Amino acid sequence: MSQEIIINRKIHLKIKKLNIIIVLGLVATIGILIAQLIWTYKAFTLEEKKFSQKIHIALLEVARELYESNGHEFSTKELIQRVSNDYYVVNVNDNIEPTILEHYLKTEFSKFNIVTDYEFAIYNCESDDMIYGKYISIDEDSAPKKTIEFPKSNDLVYYFAIRFPQETSYLINSLQFWFILSIALIVILLVYVYSIYTIIQHKKYSELQRDFINNMTHEFKTPLSSILLASNYLSNQDSIKNDSKLETYTSIITTQGKKLNNHIEKILNIARNDESALAINPVKIKLLTFLNEIVETLKLKYENLKIEIDVNADETIFADEFHFTNVVHNLIDNSIKYSEEKPEIKITSTRKDKELKLEFADNGIGIPPKNISFIFDKFYRISNKKSTEVNGFGLGLFYVKKIVQQHHWKISARNNSEKGLTISITFPNS
Repeated sequence: MSQEIIINRKIHLKIKKLNIIIVLGLVATIGILIAQLIWTYKAFTLEEKKFSQKIHIALLEVARELYESNGHEFSTKELIQRVSNDYYVVNVNDNIEPTILEHYLKTEFSKFNIVTDYEFAIYNCESDDMIYGKYISIDEDSAPKKTIEFPKSNDLVYYFAIRFPQETSYLINSLQFWFILSIALIVILLVYVYSIYTIIQHKKYSELQRDFINNMTHEFKTPLSSILLASNYLSNQDSIKNDSKLETYTSIITTQGKKLNNHIEKILNIARNDESALAINPVKIKLLTFLNEIVETLKLKYENLKIEIDVNADETIFADEFHFTNVVHNLIDNSIKYSEEKPEIKITSTRKDKELKLEFADNGIGIPPKNISFIFDKFYRISNKKSTEVNGFGLGLFYVKKIVQQHHWKISARNNSEKGLTISITFPNS
């Protein structure tokens, strides 16, 4: 009980640390995003002011040239009016030729590197109307065919108006890096939120799964303890000892009860292995001798079992003897269970450089390609006719993978070209 309390405390601390990391990460990401948006807005505002200043200076130069060409004295006082963000009115105090105005505008805008579309109109005091000039586009194909009405100014007599319809697009393009960075941060934030949601869901399912296993093992172990206690009491009774049949039956109950208790402990240990590693005690194992002993034991249980071992007699590995025995047993048991005919298993070893590969190939039903990547997952069982006939919790291969990972080995599975499945265990630097 004390061990379970310690494990629960460790789990609680890990969950608390995870929650703190999640909150801090979320706050930091949102803070960075807000700061980036503020900087982007300020950069856009600054770029807008710079653009307006360049337009103002360029239009002053255009007005100065028009004044000088008409022989008037040039004055900058109240010469340019900014009616709106993209609309300007320039007082020139004389008649204006559209072609001359267009030439001056192109020259000055080019000088100040103002590369955006614009259109202008000239006020005709005789007709009291705005005469549309021209739409000047950096891309001739994009020039609109529709003319836009220019409002009149009541305070001026000789003037021209100019509009920049693409000003916002121009400013956005000039701040392209800032907007791309902002969009990237928004995407990162969305991915982070989705990842956190997935982690929380996974954590919730893991907690439910752990609680289910703990409750299941508790509900199994309570009556099992009573059965073992009663069977031990019965085996010590004189009436049982004097009756060979009753003694055999009592021995079977005790043996099978202990076996079931070991299975329950294994399930509980696998469930706890998510939080703490299994104890591993590696020793030097002579592989061929080790496999032969296991195979001989299994052949006593399965009379029609055919196992061929092609392993070099000198091959040795370092492994936990108990857990590696369970690994080999699980792999061979799976091959036997999922074989529709006489089970045939071939165990081979190959060496490449310093790596040793041990392969278990069978003649079973194999695994559908879409499911083969999931066979080592906890509680995973393929839904087919054979799986319904075979009892199990889907923990055998999960246990195998855990033991392999604890030893820092590698495990993989593939379907054979003709029939069956091959599971490979690689021992690096063996």
